[in-house]
Amino acid sequence: MESEPASPLPTLPRQSPPANDGMPLGYLYAAAGAALFSTKAIIIKLAYAEAISTETLLALRMGLALPIYLAIGALALRDRFRRDGDLPPTRLVLQSALIGALGYWLASYADFLGLQYITAQFERLILFTYPLFVVLLGAMFFRQDVRAHTLLAFAVSYFGLALIFTENFSLEGEDVAVGSVFVLAAAVAFALYQLLAKEAIAKTGPRLFTCIAMLGATLAAFVQFFVMEEAAAILVGPRLFLYGILIAIFATVLPSFFLSEALHRISAQATGVIGTLSPLVTIILAALILGESITLVGITGTALVLCGVGWFTLTKKS
Repeated sequence: MESEPASPLPTLPRQSPPANDGMPLGYLYAAAGAALFSTKAIIIKLAYAEAISTETLLALRMGLALPIYLAIGALALRDRFRRDGDLPPTRLVLQSALIGALGYWLASYADFLGLQYITAQFERLILFTYPLFVVLLGAMFFRQDVRAHTLLAFAVSYFGLALIFTENFSLEGEDVAVGSVFVLAAAVAFALYQLLAKEAIAKTGPRLFTCIAMLGATLAAFVQFFVMEEAAAILVGPRLFLYGILIAIFATVLPSFFLSEALHRISAQATGVIGTLSPLVTIILAALILGESITLVGITGTALVLCGVGWFTLTKKS
């Protein structure tokens, strides 16, 4: 995986890793972060069962998470002002907001739409391949190098996805194709976000960038909500409000800090490999909570996806 967390989340300032006695805790943080991230699709599916629109659910998630990110950003802004004595340029703020809208709003919206059509298991596996798109798109548009093993890892992973797609298509029909396209678009959009955000993060710092990006994404989500829905739709019942809190806090904010702490203690490769727990936990939770079936074809496809992305992670430079 990339050296930053594999989701649109805040990161803490990178420090030198502590002594080896911090490594067991680092593995624990990485596993906890991966497990919490895996709950997102499950909670979204449960929320959809309560008859909420995608636009309302996304606005609810962004609105509930925003205060926490604003607090983080305020501290980062204070630290920057004390250190440099100035604020980030307006152009950089606007650029960061637009990049945030790409990664936090557009990618999330496509992902949420996809979950209306495909299983939580399949969605997690498609999203899990986004680091491969980072490399491929980086080679296509940013003149970055791509190695043969990356292309092979991509082929192995997508052969596994093709197996699962074929089985699901035979059972569910065209809905599977529609959902797969949406989630694949989400993976591509988030890969582009990773590539575009790198320079902006270097200039503003990860915490301040995340705050600005979340502001841009939240604005986009609420503009979309008010255009497509009635304002009263945001006043959801207790159960949907609980789902919104779970998505915002337990599937977004908390795992971001767990993964940040893991990256302080163990390597990016180790964090990425432990991240393969996420699809596995999603599969188990989807079967237990949502009643999704686990088939031999699904297990085979999952193994191929994990092998492809895992191999790419292990052979990738830090």
